[in-house]
Amino acid sequence: MKEKVVLAYSGGLDTTAIIPWLKENYDYEVICCCIDLGQGNELDGLEERAKLSGAEKLYILDVVDEFCDEYIAPCVQADATYENAYLLGTSMARPLIGKKLVEIARKEGAVAICHGATGKGNDQVRFELAIKALAPDLKIIAPWRCNDTWKMQSREDEIAYCEAHGIHLPFSSDNSYSRDRNLWHISHEGLELEDPAKAPNYDHLLVLSVSPQKAPDEEVDLTIGFEKGVAVSLNGETMKLSEIIKKLNAIGGAHGIGIVDIVENRVVGMKSRGVYETPGGTILMEAHKQLEELIHDRDTLAFKKTVDARFADLVYEGKWFTPLCDALRAFVASTQEYVTGEVKLKLYKGNIIKQGTTSPYSLYNESIASFKTGDLYDHHDAEGFINLFGLSLKVRAMKMAEAEKLQ
Repeated sequence: MKEKVVLAYSGGLDTTAIIPWLKENYDYEVICCCIDLGQGNELDGLEERAKLSGAEKLYILDVVDEFCDEYIAPCVQADATYENAYLLGTSMARPLIGKKLVEIARKEGAVAICHGATGKGNDQVRFELAIKALAPDLKIIAPWRCNDTWKMQSREDEIAYCEAHGIHLPFSSDNSYSRDRNLWHISHEGLELEDPAKAPNYDHLLVLSVSPQKAPDEEVDLTIGFEKGVAVSLNGETMKLSEIIKKLNAIGGAHGIGIVDIVENRVVGMKSRGVYETPGGTILMEAHKQLEELIHDRDTLAFKKTVDARFADLVYEGKWFTPLCDALRAFVASTQEYVTGEVKLKLYKGNIIKQGTTSPYSLYNESIASFKTGDLYDHHDAEGFINLFGLSLKVRAMKMAEAEKLQ
């Protein structure tokens, strides 16, 4: 019997061309595995396409709720944002994909896992770190790094290769953006985005959203309920996290929320420019931050921001299955015990506007915060505090003055 390889299969031109390439260069039985993270109609017709291309079998695994509950939720709790802008839509999905590829490889008795990530990108790192962490015995095949056998360098090359192997598919050689989509976001790279001096062609580019200029003149109000740092309701209706994200995507996209144009630092050392649409995620993250600022004390909030930033770096680098990432997730989870309450927001032409936040665990005390003297705070108490807080400054200034007199 032939040995088996599990291919991370999206149904796009790259992974379609990889199927005959694997059979030709490795003589493997190819088992395709497509992970459904909420790509929508992108998965239509995959089974027929995979079989037509020479795959022995295709798995389509619906992991949308697992993605939301075990990957998105911890990232929201950590307010995880890479380089102050990117909400990690692709990054947080890759470890889950790697995990599922390993599960199918074990089920099928495969000896290798293959992915179609290029040799210049982050995804090769993310996929392979997940596989190494979960199945160090499995061989990893990355065609784009196989210079001796992978000769295709363009869509035209891949289409010609497929046709030469009797695979005639409805793919176009026209240039288009390189995109990655899941329930959380859609990313765009390529074309005019490769030149940072050029503005994005939003009329051609946007999929989930409209530009703020084209958003309606009417505002919309939202109320998001949280329990222990996880969204559980929208406008008073209890629903699972995946449904909340789906609804927020539709509402936020219609109002131009969550469009980010950034030049980021890739793991492999180069800078790259991308446009990300994350309408629902942007709303959810902002609501969570507003709730945390009401509940956390000063020291916890300050230290958590340090942890959040490090956690975001780890997720971006594909280090989900590492001891440090486990430890940081545990710390973040411990801070969410009382992050419960409701956040009200108004959306208007790309803007998210606060409308009020409530929580039974709020540390805000109107009696203390009021300019009027409250029962728990006397204005005169500040005098002694300032004397102690500024003591080192005062001592230093006195010493400096004495030193100047001796000169």
